[in-house]
Amino acid sequence: MKPFEYYRVISIAQAISLLAKHQDKAAILAGGSDLLGMMKDRIEGSKLKMPQHVIDIKGIKELKTIKETKGGLRIGAGTTLADIVSSGPIASKYPLLSQAASQVAAPQIRNVGTLGGNLCQRPRCWYFRRNLFRECLRKGGGDCYAMAGENEYHAILGAHGCCAVCPSDMAVALTALNARVEVAGPKGSRMVPIEQFFIRPEQSVLKENILAPQEMVVSVEVPDPASGSKGIFLKLKEREAFDFATVSVAVHLTLKSSNVADSRVIFGGVAPFPFRCVKAETALKGHGTREATKAACSAATEGVEPLKKNEYKVAAAKGLLEKALDLI
Repeated sequence: MKPFEYYRVISIAQAISLLAKHQDKAAILAGGSDLLGMMKDRIEGSKLKMPQHVIDIKGIKELKTIKETKGGLRIGAGTTLADIVSSGPIASKYPLLSQAASQVAAPQIRNVGTLGGNLCQRPRCWYFRRNLFRECLRKGGGDCYAMAGENEYHAILGAHGCCAVCPSDMAVALTALNARVEVAGPKGSRMVPIEQFFIRPEQSVLKENILAPQEMVVSVEVPDPASGSKGIFLKLKEREAFDFATVSVAVHLTLKSSNVADSRVIFGGVAPFPFRCVKAETALKGHGTREATKAACSAATEGVEPLKKNEYKVAAAKGLLEKALDLI
């Protein structure tokens, strides 16, 4: 690991001040499971540099809260995934969020891993994570080597040149719940719909979210579910005890008279961002889940572009959505 300056702060203002001072040479440290791994492995490139200044935000108490608000729920970015799993208000009102948090890694990681860290983690593509003699697109190079290489865990939708997938389980669940992300910077805070928080490869292949170098995530707001709402999160992974999703799905439905009045269907593990499947949502609306399942599952995989080694994800996505609609 390369040497760096370490700062332990106790307020958001202190953290923002240091980020503004050091810009793209600084990084936020919360749980550290992603950042420290990259630093230890010295993952660098012409457009990716290891931080020279690390800002530890674990001492900021206001980032570790789960509060019920007038319109929903506010979860601090420093809240651990274990605290989300054990939260009574989350389990009772937002069960799919509890389900997603409980599926992240292993208990040891959930005890230290935070909501903000899970949302902001970098891709797990091995061409990005390894120091090869040639740089991939996301590190500043000219090619995505997974396209013609080892791509069994990569994207079947929305690649546009880079087929690394978004690894965040919490992002999939929160997108299904129509959450908003609170971002703090030198000019104050702003609320960003979570669908706008993640950016696509065609917008920028060098980053996964809209955060500027002097900004940080401070909370996530989840609106109250509508009356008659039901939700579920399911995750398919190679190793049941500990793994990233090969495919995951979060489904959130609002039912009226047994028919679907509103729906959100979000897939993980299939795109470089949480993929909202509007075609599947449209197929469900106005129908009972049983009668619309076949049409929704068929619509879910329209336009997919599997690579040589990941065509199994097409069937996996259909099967996982079918199971979710059967269980919901």
